[in-house]
Amino acid sequence: MDQTVDLTFWVTGVVFIAINLFMAYCIMRYRHRKGLKAHYEPENKKLEWWLTIVTSVGIAAMLAPGLLVWAKFVTVPTGTPEVEVVGQQWNFSYRFPGKDGVLGTTNIRLASPENPFAIDPNDPKGQDDVLVSSPELHLPLGKPVKILLRSKDVLHQFAVPPFRVKMDMVPGMVTYFWLTPTRTGTFDALCEQLCGTAHFTMRGRVIVDEEKDFQAWLATQPTYAQTRAAAAGEVAAGQVSYAVCSTCHGPQGEGNPQLNAPKLSGQAGWYLAQQLRDFKLGIRGGNEKDAYGKQMIAFAATLADDTAIKNVVAYINSLPDAYPQATVSGNPSKGAEHYETCAYCHGNGGQGVWSTNAPRLSHMSDWYMKRQLQNFRQGVRGSHPQDFGGAQMAAMAKTLADDQAIDDVLKHIDSL
Repeated sequence: MDQTVDLTFWVTGVVFIAINLFMAYCIMRYRHRKGLKAHYEPENKKLEWWLTIVTSVGIAAMLAPGLLVWAKFVTVPTGTPEVEVVGQQWNFSYRFPGKDGVLGTTNIRLASPENPFAIDPNDPKGQDDVLVSSPELHLPLGKPVKILLRSKDVLHQFAVPPFRVKMDMVPGMVTYFWLTPTRTGTFDALCEQLCGTAHFTMRGRVIVDEEKDFQAWLATQPTYAQTRAAAAGEVAAGQVSYAVCSTCHGPQGEGNPQLNAPKLSGQAGWYLAQQLRDFKLGIRGGNEKDAYGKQMIAFAATLADDTAIKNVVAYINSLPDAYPQATVSGNPSKGAEHYETCAYCHGNGGQGVWSTNAPRLSHMSDWYMKRQLQNFRQGVRGSHPQDFGGAQMAAMAKTLADDQAIDDVLKHIDSL
């Protein structure tokens, strides 16, 4: 790949220099001089033949090696294992085949918070598929791998610059490329197609491991059958766990500004569960300046496992959704202009959109959202290497120039 790029550089570089030297020579040699008249020759077949031959040789010198490299690029070695990369605004996720070595079929109409990969539940080949919901992918060292690429919404691209290979992710079809990782390390994965407002924040990470480390990581990822079999949260059990939370967040999840506890009722269950997991793992609340986040780490630790998290979220979702009193003063008209960017993820009505990992904003605690926007802008939140969603918000929050802009957009959100 690098040799092909170098060859293109040298061919075009030599032609560029030759043409400019020729132009400079012509400007000097045929400059205007008194008493001389230009010769008019509209056609010169001999010159045209020479130009055609030389140009054709130059183009062939660039294209022929490129076609040879392309043939290798799309000819996958027999028996190469596969991994699927799924792109959506603005996130990557991954799927490995299970013990049967075959990926199950998918149908985008089946996509939901419970089935984000849109796997067909009636296809037995998909039951043992290994699902990686994080934007972080691990690959084994020294083994060829075929990368299948699928998009759930618009045109994306999966590119890891040090790998020297990339390919578009086209809605409605599966594209692919293959490679053999040759050294261990951590590499950034980028979307290099303009896929929407937050295109520049669509980042992932590829970690190349030794074989034993890769297998150990893969063993920690759930299969599709395991995610389907996971029990839904129990409201009664969650009520018991919520007794601790109610001290700050209120018996109805209405929130309490005096205790710096935001409203929980009415928020999407998938988002609440995700935040509790992040607190337990230290992805949220680890910054020294995030005093309230540190408090939540301790409370989240009282939830022993994922079942306990689902239980308490199920109970919160059963609480009535009361509208909190607005506390922020701002200009809603100016805020509406700022919110046009936010709406791409959070929805025009601030209702939240699970597919873009965007929580509900409307009728939530505006004072809390203000503090979080300030935290994102100051790097207090979103700086953890595993907080991919927070990193996106840290970048987007900087489009709000100051606290007045934050107040304006929150005032508009209050009106939604």
